[in-house]
Amino acid sequence: MKYLIRCSLGALVLASMLDAQEPGALLGVSFAPSKGSVSLSVPMQIIVLLTLLAVLPAVIMSVTPFLRITVVLHFLRQALSTQGTPSNQVLIGLALFLTLVIMQPVVTEMYHKGWEPLEAGQVTWQQAWNDGSQPLQTFLLRYVREKDVRLVLDISHTPVPHDRSGLGLGVLMPAYVLSELKTGFQIGAILFLPFLVIDLVVASVTLSIGMVQLPPIMLSAPFKVLLFVLVDGWNLVIGSLMRSFYSV
Repeated sequence: MKYLIRCSLGALVLASMLDAQEPGALLGVSFAPSKGSVSLSVPMQIIVLLTLLAVLPAVIMSVTPFLRITVVLHFLRQALSTQGTPSNQVLIGLALFLTLVIMQPVVTEMYHKGWEPLEAGQVTWQQAWNDGSQPLQTFLLRYVREKDVRLVLDISHTPVPHDRSGLGLGVLMPAYVLSELKTGFQIGAILFLPFLVIDLVVASVTLSIGMVQLPPIMLSAPFKVLLFVLVDGWNLVIGSLMRSFYSV
């Protein structure tokens, strides 16, 4: 019910904004139709905007470094056996800020190549989309694996392009998600190893002295947290994770 109320209020605000603008303009950008083209009505523009706002969080989580960072941080929390500490809000906030640091040059380039010419009326929205999406395609190409690209091409029955630059976003996005999931799981497995050794040692000691009533995880958790703090684990993990995006 609350979600429906928010959507209704958002639609009313968007409708008032669109009515106050000149015909064919949207958020300061002119979408005046050319000869033979069909203009979008105000309700259709509202639907398009609300759809974009609904899809935007999924895009941010899937085609940015946010995916790898959240996977690694989740594995780290599981390895430390700290249950809900740090909380999901803290981990997501940290991942979001780190993603902004990495994606800032890409977003800035997309803005200059796509939105600024469109706002100035120098190009059509189709040309602005093509020019603005080029930096994102270049970013995705740096991290996708050939195996994942071939898989998406086979599934979608898309002809194989002559070179990597011919790959579209429809192929690069799912391939990037698959590649980042694999990379995130690889880093997570490496993070688990030292803490797994501590669990094995503590479990062996407790069994050898007959402490079968006390769960080994209760004894190993303080040692894992202490080790993580002594080696300045957050600095090491975040530093290595961020450098992994610049070493490709």
